[in-house]
Amino acid sequence: MPLRPDEHVSLADLQRGQHALVRDAAWASLAGSLYGGVVLVGFALALGAGPFHIGLLAAIPLIAQAVQLPAIALVERFRQRRKIAILAVTTARILIVALALLPFMSDMPTQLALLVIGQFTISALGSITGCSLNSWLHQLLPREGLGNFFARRLFWSTAISCVGTLSAGLLVDHLPLTEKIHAYSISFAAAGLAGFVSSWYLSRVPEPQMGPVSPHGSVWSRLKQPLQDRNFRNFLFFMGSWNVASSFAAPFLTVYLMKQLGFPLSTVTTLWVTSQVANALTLYAWGRISDRLTNKAILSVAMPAWFACMLALVFTAEPNRHALTLPLLYLLHMVMGAAAGGIGLANGNIGLKLAPQGQGTAYLAAISLVGSVVGGLAPLLSGALAQWLESTHLKLSLVLDWTAASRANEWAVVSFTHWEFLFVVATLFGLYVLHRLSKVQEGEHVSERVVVQQFALEALRTVNQLSSVGGLLGNLFTFGRLFDRRLYGRTVYPRESEKAQTQG
Repeated sequence: MPLRPDEHVSLADLQRGQHALVRDAAWASLAGSLYGGVVLVGFALALGAGPFHIGLLAAIPLIAQAVQLPAIALVERFRQRRKIAILAVTTARILIVALALLPFMSDMPTQLALLVIGQFTISALGSITGCSLNSWLHQLLPREGLGNFFARRLFWSTAISCVGTLSAGLLVDHLPLTEKIHAYSISFAAAGLAGFVSSWYLSRVPEPQMGPVSPHGSVWSRLKQPLQDRNFRNFLFFMGSWNVASSFAAPFLTVYLMKQLGFPLSTVTTLWVTSQVANALTLYAWGRISDRLTNKAILSVAMPAWFACMLALVFTAEPNRHALTLPLLYLLHMVMGAAAGGIGLANGNIGLKLAPQGQGTAYLAAISLVGSVVGGLAPLLSGALAQWLESTHLKLSLVLDWTAASRANEWAVVSFTHWEFLFVVATLFGLYVLHRLSKVQEGEHVSERVVVQQFALEALRTVNQLSSVGGLLGNLFTFGRLFDRRLYGRTVYPRESEKAQTQG
């Protein structure tokens, strides 16, 4: 199929393209679930990765987002977004299949080095794809029915990714192979094949021709504008601190569960799915609350809940892993998933709200730049800290000393070792995050109690209407949006009635 832009995109072409985009998202999510996230961390641990390697793997996707800046120039130069996106994403999926060969190599340091290089290359190609795809879809899709389309797309993406992640965990833990690590090879190969199907569906999506470039200044000059806005600058400081706190310990949760608590990958994947389901079920409630109250009020409730759960992870296996450890972990993952939904939704909404009319692309790109740089450095620092903690065997205990006339007893109330230090540090930094949030001005102040009451009412309404849940919400802004308005306007598709009137 030719990949050059289409001279004309009809309404029928658009509808076929939307169906293809839903299928593309489903197959791409399957590929990602069989290769990335929890599965990738498990694979790295099987190869003998240390804490710093895990931190590096967690930082790479965030740091690679900066590749979108030169990708903008690439798209502006060649003006063929479909071809750029498909070539980049298909190459990335070929590399995923190539990584399936790593378990058959004998040199472990070489295996880890190739895994890191491969992950960076895949992430960079993904950023190029995201830049091209974002501007392509922004021009292609009409505003009417956009919410319903993305809800359907996100619903199938989330559902398929949950199935894929669970399947990968069961495959690794229960496939009868002589070398358990070879199960990852099967999962990666399957991810590559699913990715090729996704690329084929993506190639079926029409691409309108890009319009002429209008002069609105360079990318760098437009990125400077948000820094001159005091309130938005406070919001950037808040977002930067949140990215540090959330990226400092969260990437190591899988490692903590598998190495320190000794859970198999299949159990860890079920915890991940529990978090995703809780996220999906509460997004509707968070969305309705954000329409009635302020986003800052939502953050003031959801963020403390998220950090409280992060700290509570330390206490789930005190003094050692016990019968209630796993049920407590499921409960914490549910609360963290629900809180993460509110945080993601509110952060996206408040960024849009604070951006001046007509300058949203530059302001939101500044958020992405802060997130990619600061969020990428955090797991590197925490990985280095975890590496040092592992070598020193440092342990911090809070001991209760009880002395009576006849005897004396000591009781260790809580002890922190290795990975648990990361959760404590992230929680302490969360206090600074809440301080930075207090500096952001959004509008009318709403108390946390009102937010909790509204969430309880919406949660009850959601439970009563589970049969009518239509989809999920999502927010993603990439650097590629910087040049959307410079390159084109949104494509307008005439209605059938309008066509008939014109022809008549």
